[in-house]
Amino acid sequence: MFSLIIPVYNEEDMIDELAARSIKAVESFTSNYEILFINDGSTDSTLSKLIEVRKYHSRIKIVDLSKNFGHQAAFTAGLEMALGNFVAMMDGDLQDPPELLAEMHRMISQEGFDIVSGKRKGRKGKRLRLATNLFHIFFKHIAGIDEMENSGNFSMMNRASVNALVQMKESIRYLPGMRSFIGFKQGYIEYMRDDRMSGEPKMTLGKLIVLGADAIFSFSKFPIKVCLFLGTIGTIVFFIAGMYALVDKLFGWSVLGWSSTVLSIYFLGSIQLIFLGVVGEYVYRIYKESQNRPIYLVKKFYDAETE
Repeated sequence: MFSLIIPVYNEEDMIDELAARSIKAVESFTSNYEILFINDGSTDSTLSKLIEVRKYHSRIKIVDLSKNFGHQAAFTAGLEMALGNFVAMMDGDLQDPPELLAEMHRMISQEGFDIVSGKRKGRKGKRLRLATNLFHIFFKHIAGIDEMENSGNFSMMNRASVNALVQMKESIRYLPGMRSFIGFKQGYIEYMRDDRMSGEPKMTLGKLIVLGADAIFSFSKFPIKVCLFLGTIGTIVFFIAGMYALVDKLFGWSVLGWSSTVLSIYFLGSIQLIFLGVVGEYVYRIYKESQNRPIYLVKKFYDAETE
């Protein structure tokens, strides 16, 4: 059996096209499948449109979450509820072409890959292109995961890989990094990422920054290294400045002014604030994990038995 997971949030204008293209793409390589639409707390008519589409396609299932838990939580809900031996994840804005699912399935079923991820060789449209590319390059270098560059949620996994992924229960999640972390034999398929067909993009610059912070603090000790570097540089600079001040005092070459004192205080204070911010980020993540709250809550599940 094959499972396709598609989170949607306020995508009422795209549901018909999204369902039609997804069904056509999946049926090109299998007749035994399910498509799980994860309604992530939509406030428009997304849910009612999904229910209407489901009347004509019984293999569509709808997981209606109790509120908007976020993209990564919605994917997690799908992964934990999917029944397939092969499971694919795809965004609901059709920027990831569902027509590539057949090739992903072939690579797993015939070439022996456990995981196949879509790697973007380019992007249509200009919105956030530079910021997104910079994030992927930055993450690649600081996390030490070379194959992560330009690879997002669009992917397919076999059941062993899915079982390994759902064992990771952290509440602050970055699934592309987690997917790379679990290992297994991983392959990649390159594609040109399309622009949105309609509607407003859900990934804003602010959300991208938050996602980037989650990825960096979850998979890298780079922030701690930055603190250590700044602390070392600050120590060296002020050791030299102290030696200079001592020599200046002994020989009476000049009168020390207030500017050097004020600058020193500001410099040391800035370094300390950076340290506190980094430590605070890690403490916050420890606190979130210690709460042990559910990653998502399901309001209703529309499956084959649901009227």
